[in-house]
Amino acid sequence: MTPRTGRHFLQIPGPTNVPDQVLRAMSAPVIDHRGPEFRALTLRLLEALGPVFGTSGPVVIYPASGTGAWEAALVNTLSPGDRVLSFETGHFSTLWREMAGSLGLETGTDFVPGDWRHGADPEALAERLAADTRHEIKAVCVVHNETSTGVTSRIPEIRRVMDETGHPALLLVDTISSLGSIDYRHDEWGVDVTVAGSQKGLMLPPGLSFNAVSDKALAAHRTSRLPKVFWDWLPVIEANKQGSFPYTPATNLLYGLEEAVSMLREEGLPNVFARHARHAAATRAAVRGWGLEVLCLDEREHSGSLTAVVMPEGHDADKLRKIILERFDMSLGAGLGRLAGRVFRIGHLGHLGDLTLAGTLAGVQMGLELAGVPVESGGLGAALERLRGE
Repeated sequence: MTPRTGRHFLQIPGPTNVPDQVLRAMSAPVIDHRGPEFRALTLRLLEALGPVFGTSGPVVIYPASGTGAWEAALVNTLSPGDRVLSFETGHFSTLWREMAGSLGLETGTDFVPGDWRHGADPEALAERLAADTRHEIKAVCVVHNETSTGVTSRIPEIRRVMDETGHPALLLVDTISSLGSIDYRHDEWGVDVTVAGSQKGLMLPPGLSFNAVSDKALAAHRTSRLPKVFWDWLPVIEANKQGSFPYTPATNLLYGLEEAVSMLREEGLPNVFARHARHAAATRAAVRGWGLEVLCLDEREHSGSLTAVVMPEGHDADKLRKIILERFDMSLGAGLGRLAGRVFRIGHLGHLGDLTLAGTLAGVQMGLELAGVPVESGGLGAALERLRGE
């Protein structure tokens, strides 16, 4: 293996690179989580988080992974046997559906199949909801940005369909790989529960997860009958009013979260979203310049967080990733589920600048050539031209 010098290029779609100032914030001494200093931190942090989610309502923070936030969204709003409609947009949408089934929710007849190259289909949703005249479907679950595919579903169109059909189902949205990277508006888009995690656009290590909660979701909580103790929203929301938590919080991750949110606020969320869109466009220009194919097929649904690249027939994406890791000390995302070995994923989210992206794409181009993948040489140049021109 080539001796490694310099910093590792972590270009998977999360966990992402943690900025030095966030690492420094997390290195502060642990303080009393029942004391006045921590109470002040909690109240500041909860106020600052609202704009990131686009909400004026409560945001519940858990010391957990995004999977925990999925479970919290379901158990706080639903009851055993409730029907849940979801879309097969990729690996993580499938896992969320499996979780719902394991919790005793009915998912079998309300799963909209997909090809993993398109987002949630508003027309298919309209048909399903129109057919549900008895309003037995209690929730619609959508992954905003599917981390396994680089496809972003059009949540405003999903909400519009639900409104036009007059269906009362809750809208639950996973933003684990989109929050802080791609435009998202919990209140304006009529989302009832937003699910998020710390390790992607929020530029933190794994370990925190979130639910942003609407008034309608809080009303559903009052009649929900799925078991919940740790995941119960109400004890957290009540404790948060006094700047505390009903359990020991991840204190040092909260230090880092305050710094990360401050960085997003300083750059300005519209600028953050524009930066991600620009880097995504440059990455797609590189892929096309290599003569390869982007997995996402709908121009409206290209992800600002990551790009999944389809390997030519007969070439193994995992072999390519191994070459790039060993030769250039760079990690790329693997293909997941049915895409294993068929795609590699370039993460371009979080704390990322033009030169980091250029270095990433240079490493990919060299790796493709070393792996014997038949590519054209114009990929990196096309990306640089895009970056220079904007």
